[in-house]
Amino acid sequence: MPFLSRSIDQIGKDVSKTGAHRDESLTASFDLQTSIKTPKTGILVERLSSFYAKRGKHLFDTVAAFFLILIFAPLMVLIAILIKLTSRGSVFFSHKRVGLNNELFIIHKFRSLHVDTPTYSEKPDSTEDRRITSIGKWLRKTSLDELPQLFNVLKGEMSLVGPRPEMPFLAKDYEASENQRHLVRPGMTGLWQLSPRRRGTIREGIPVDLEYIENLSFWNDFKILLRTFKVFWDNNTY
Repeated sequence: MPFLSRSIDQIGKDVSKTGAHRDESLTASFDLQTSIKTPKTGILVERLSSFYAKRGKHLFDTVAAFFLILIFAPLMVLIAILIKLTSRGSVFFSHKRVGLNNELFIIHKFRSLHVDTPTYSEKPDSTEDRRITSIGKWLRKTSLDELPQLFNVLKGEMSLVGPRPEMPFLAKDYEASENQRHLVRPGMTGLWQLSPRRRGTIREGIPVDLEYIENLSFWNDFKILLRTFKVFWDNNTY
């Protein structure tokens, strides 16, 4: 079945249910293997050996992230000011995530929850959750809390498109086949993020991430980005 020839809303339903900056402060609490030992065979070899996977994707991410940061800089400054004016605490929420080849990095978001919310508490499923700040409701609805991740992309820790950035305490229990999702950089958006599987458990989304890697190409990334902008526009246009 050709990748993305069907609606992305259907993807996930069709899938079988089957650092240079890395240091001791990041790895002390987790027992992650430092490299992926799972053999890359068949379609993965073809996709990950392509020019786009090895060079082009990172080059595109770097250039695009640089210009997007310039474009959104005034908005990010405004958001930072609003966060400081409406709640106590840091402007940013920073958290450990697993990146390319199991390298750990710090992901950044604009803080949308009150500072006394536990780090690993259940994710709010509604903007009416009392843990969400007043400005946080707007940030979550518009997904603008994700904008600081452009700096992660610029640093080479993330990609504009890729698998969802995983939390280390979940990734350490991955099986070898599941761990293949870390053969590419995690993304700000991606196939899973646009799939109905995002409403299920995190582990149910792994096959979607693996399907993305098996079909990795510039054209597919471009279509995912277009779909992301469409979803953003549809959700924020009245």
